Amino acid sequence: MKKIIVPIDFSEHSEYALSTAAKLAKEHDAELLALHMLEMSEVMLTAGGEQPQKIIYFLKLAEQRFEDFLKKDYLKDIKVTPIIKHFKVFSEVNEIAKKYDADLIVMGSHGASGVKEFFIGSNTERVVRNADIPVLVVKNNVSQVNFEVVAYACDFSEDSIEAYLNAVKMFDKMGSKLYLVYVNLPNDQFKNSSEIEKLAVNFFTKADGNLDRMDAVHYTSDYTVEDGILSSSIKIGADLIAIPTHGRKGLSHFFQGSVGEDVANHSTLPVITFKI
Repeated sequence: MKKIIVPIDFSEHSEYALSTAAKLAKEHDAELLALHMLEMSEVMLTAGGEQPQKIIYFLKLAEQRFEDFLKKDYLKDIKVTPIIKHFKVFSEVNEIAKKYDADLIVMGSHGASGVKEFFIGSNTERVVRNADIPVLVVKNNVSQVNFEVVAYACDFSEDSIEAYLNAVKMFDKMGSKLYLVYVNLPNDQFKNSSEIEKLAVNFFTKADGNLDRMDAVHYTSDYTVEDGILSSSIKIGADLIAIPTHGRKGLSHFFQGSVGEDVANHSTLPVITFKI
C-alpha cells in the first residue's frame, strides 16, 4: 500500500477518514492524496462579465480552507499531496486513482439514521460504485488500523474469486485473520450444510489451489444477508467488515439490491469494499 486517496469536504466525517488514512500511511509508509472537489459548474467557470472574477475569489478561498484543513499534527512526517478538482463529479475519483496508481480510497460516512439512509444518492455511494480499487468507509475515529480480525462476506461464486484474492493479498500483508462469512437465507437460495461445503471446496480449489482456509469459514443463517454479516462480525470479534461488490448488483448470490451499501450504512465497524 503506497498511495491512499482521501476525498475531503471539510466535514467531521471526512476528518475521521483523513485521520484513519494517516494511521494507515504511517503503518505502511504510504503517501496521502488529499482530494477536494469544488462545487463549480462549467457554466459558472465560462460565464462572462464579472462572474469569472467572483469565481476566482471563491476558488482561492476554498483552496486556502483546504490548505488550512490539512494542517494537522497527525499528518506530520507523512507525504501529503493536495489535489483540487473544480467539478464535483465523484466518478472522477476512480480516474484520479488510476492516474496516481493509488491502492486505496478512504471515505467518511455518517451512516443511517432511522429511515434516512446515507447511501441513497450519496457521494460515498457514487465512489464505491465507480471505484476499481478498495474503498474503506469509516463512520468514526478509528483507533487502530491493523485490523486483526476481518469478516469477509463471501457467497463462494466463481465471479467473486478475483475480489477474494485481492482481499487475501491485502490482509495477509497486514497480518489479519480473515474469516469468510457465508449467509444462508430462508428462501429458494437455501442450502444444506453439504451443499455449502461443496461450494466452499470448489471455491478454494479454484482460488487458492488448496483447502487451507476451510477452517476460516463461518456459516450463519439469517433473514437477510446484511443481518447475517453484521451478527457474524460481532460473534467473531471482527475489527473490519470486507465486502466484494460490482456496483449496484453486489455479490451475485447474495444481492437483490445493495447489501454492501446496507452493511456500510448500519455497521458501527469500518467497512471495506473490493470490486468484482
